[in-house]
Amino acid sequence: MITVIITALICSFALSVAVGLIIIPILRRLKAGQTIKRNGPVWHLSKEGVPTMGGFIFIVGMLITISAIGFKSLLDGEYAHFVMLLFALIYGIIGFLDDYQKVKKRVNTGLTSIQKFVLQLIVAVVFILLLRNMGYLTPNLYVPFIHETIILPEPLYLVFAAFVIVAIVNAFNLTDGVDGLLTGVTLPVAVFFVAVSVYWGMLAQGIFAAALTGGLAAFLIFNFNPAKVFMGDTGSLFLGGCVCALLFAFDMPLIFLPLGIVYIIENLSVVIQVLYFKITHGKRFFKMAPIHHHFEKSGWNERKVFAVFTFVSAIFSLIAWLGVMERYIK
Repeated sequence: MITVIITALICSFALSVAVGLIIIPILRRLKAGQTIKRNGPVWHLSKEGVPTMGGFIFIVGMLITISAIGFKSLLDGEYAHFVMLLFALIYGIIGFLDDYQKVKKRVNTGLTSIQKFVLQLIVAVVFILLLRNMGYLTPNLYVPFIHETIILPEPLYLVFAAFVIVAIVNAFNLTDGVDGLLTGVTLPVAVFFVAVSVYWGMLAQGIFAAALTGGLAAFLIFNFNPAKVFMGDTGSLFLGGCVCALLFAFDMPLIFLPLGIVYIIENLSVVIQVLYFKITHGKRFFKMAPIHHHFEKSGWNERKVFAVFTFVSAIFSLIAWLGVMERYIK
């Protein structure tokens, strides 16, 4: 099993690097450049025109890897990795539609918030129902660290799961605001799922998580500051879909509380900023939200933001591992 997972990681990395070397020049020729918000940090204006939709780099790498290495498991009746991939791909398509509108109109807004919310919610509901039907998911909430289970009525669990998925995916989108940030923060999360897969002997989930890890490591080569390409909503929504897929395929969504601490803080910073702005009639709690921009405006350069946030993600991924490692130990 370990050999298969290592192979998946290496293949996804190599394929994603190859795709990156091919696709970035194509995106430049197509003038698929990022449009920068004028109300954002002024130093980000220099990024105008850097190719976006670079999420295709790791999406293609993962797609080929999972299809090739996971095919034998598929023949053996294990479908989890392909169900997760399909789910994440649909979110990637929603992100692509958003990116395409931005590039086509040369603005920083694509699909409306309502359009994205409705599309994401429908996909989430279908995914949860599919996992339940296939036996990967129960309507019960496993509580990490104390290893207890909260039994919920089926309809309540469905509503909870659907809205959790939408919230997480959008938190990923908010985190993608500094060169390499979302890539770096998500790498330890992906490694966590690889470790859990190996420890619990779950091959299909392990192949998926290893392919995600390899693809992200490869993308970081192109996305690290100064970025040669941005993942765009194509990549950020796909990554959010990947992590949500893993959370629910392992039937432990509550582990996201420690595991996804950076995404949660990024999301909360926006909520706090908006509420504080409305309550105080125009005052701001942070210098700018999401919170990574607050630190930028406080004097941190992008590499420091990347390093600190990635380190925090790594520490909390380790904490999350300690919280679930004894789940199946009797």
